[in-house]
Amino acid sequence: MAGPLQGLRVLEIASLAPAPFAVTMLADMGAEVLRVDRASDVSTKALPDKPPSNPLGRGRRSVAIDLKDPAGVEAILQLAEHADVLVEGFRPGVCERLGFGPEQCHERNPGLVFARLTGYGQDGPLSQAAGHDLTYLAYSGALHPIGPMDGPPVPPMNFVADFGGGSMMLVAGVLAALFERQTSGRGQVVDVAMSEGAAMLTSMLHGWQATGFWPKHRGGGMLDGSAPFYRCYTCADGEFMAVGAIEPQFYAELLTGLGLDAATVSERTVENWPALTEEFAAIFATRTRAEWTAVFDGTDACVAPVLSPAEAVTHPHAVARGSFVDVAGMPQPGPAPRLDRTPSAVSSPAPHPGQHSRTALADWGIPTERVDALLAGGAVRATAP
Repeated sequence: MAGPLQGLRVLEIASLAPAPFAVTMLADMGAEVLRVDRASDVSTKALPDKPPSNPLGRGRRSVAIDLKDPAGVEAILQLAEHADVLVEGFRPGVCERLGFGPEQCHERNPGLVFARLTGYGQDGPLSQAAGHDLTYLAYSGALHPIGPMDGPPVPPMNFVADFGGGSMMLVAGVLAALFERQTSGRGQVVDVAMSEGAAMLTSMLHGWQATGFWPKHRGGGMLDGSAPFYRCYTCADGEFMAVGAIEPQFYAELLTGLGLDAATVSERTVENWPALTEEFAAIFATRTRAEWTAVFDGTDACVAPVLSPAEAVTHPHAVARGSFVDVAGMPQPGPAPRLDRTPSAVSSPAPHPGQHSRTALADWGIPTERVDALLAGGAVRATAP
């Protein structure tokens, strides 16, 4: 397939969502990705007609390898010899114990970029601790400002630490290491900690707090839902409108759309935020989301309907841009960002574990007789035809 990363080979050790999402971005950009699934995940039944409904698995092939079998570990090392990038999401030290850590892989392939994604990094007091997105957010300082002043912090799903602090940082680190390799000819380890990535996303907030622009307690900030001009309101039908009218000219258009006279509305000082919020909420509650959408359509009030994921797929702007794609009958976000000369594309739906074990190993340089031996010995498994 075409794409800016055409010719790049990525060996992915199967893991949970953040690493697969990062690898999906690389695959969309044209990288050839081979995912190593657990041998135990291979189904003994015939291959289903439909691929898995997993957008985070698209654009790659799958080989199923028993990582506890020395022959399977040797297969991993052989694959690493032909890879540009290896991505893994185990706890620190697991790859080393299994026998294919950075040192072992770099002995075979000094140019390999070995990308590691964990919650807290490869060292430090928390490196071996379990966690999820919410845990990493809590340690990073990113969770504290999210939520109402009179309640606990609100989990922002797993978008911030897992995908923002993890996946995106991994992609950036891999691309940086590949760029440097052009000069040195050597690979290196990319150590991505989701807690550090989430902390990185709070950089602007640290600056604001240092200057006194942002409160150190939760609530009362301009972008946290406390301000009447930057929050969501409930409509008459129970749906929501998102208001982001920060600048004066946008705020003026917001007032016009709400039918308010700027001359008679209270100034939007912090002291007046609660009263203004109550007034705006009462007005938004008088019409449906569709009616408010029509009111603000074509204006610069920065007011938008809050769409569900399913609704976002069919929005006219998304349709015009082709922002979502259909992969094996499943709508999902299309590749991003966009490059004009070497555009990204989805090459295939997600594979079943072990679906390409025989062909992929051969394509990656393992001799046919060796592949046959791996399959016969159980170190590698393949799905039933």
